[in-house]
Amino acid sequence: MSTFSFSSTAIDVAQLQRELNDSAAGGYVSFEGWVRNYNEGQHVTQLEYEAFEALAIKEGERIIDEAKQRFGILRAACVHRIGSLAIGEIAVWVGVSSAHRAEAFAACRYLIDEIKHRVPIWKKEHFEDGAVWADGEPFPGEIPTAQGTHSERRASK
Repeated sequence: MSTFSFSSTAIDVAQLQRELNDSAAGGYVSFEGWVRNYNEGQHVTQLEYEAFEALAIKEGERIIDEAKQRFGILRAACVHRIGSLAIGEIAVWVGVSSAHRAEAFAACRYLIDEIKHRVPIWKKEHFEDGAVWADGEPFPGEIPTAQGTHSERRASK
């Protein structure tokens, strides 16, 4: 199992939980980030995620390794969606198993915070009156992907 991955389809939480099962674990904690229908005073109709996948996977794996060292957890994983997501779908899932609950809670919090801060994933919020990349910032258009740069892809649509 890769500990950090992307999915363009719904996240199978039950399967991920099974993969974190360990007979030495006394605690399991997970976090699910859901697509909500309202943000910053506006009605959200959907979200769209893009990532620089090769770099994102390396950084996500690095963050999980840090959590294992820092908190002494047994196993951890994160799956982040890419593509278009509807209201109510899981956008990101993080799970941790450890010998004790305190370490599992601390590691799970650390993982989601660091992943949101450090991993190159961009969120586009679609509102009833238009769309904007999260925080109202323009999309960093010259990051290469397998399909060309983001600005090239956007221009071709």
